[in-house]
Amino acid sequence: MREMEVFIDTEEIAEFFFHELMKRGYVPTEEELEEIADITFEYLLEKCIIDEEKEEE
Repeated sequence: MREMEVFIDTEEIAEFFFHELMKRGYVPTEEELEEIADITFEYLLEKCIIDEEKEEE
């Protein structure tokens, strides 16, 4: 299996969840979306689907 580089953007995750929840009749707050995006990111890390790279300053 080859390795590939994937960039995960929590803002993009939040936007995705916003649209999907709206389709289902939910109106989440911005704070709720940020929490969902963070939880999703943590889940992907925990399942070893992604690795977190720290940005160099």
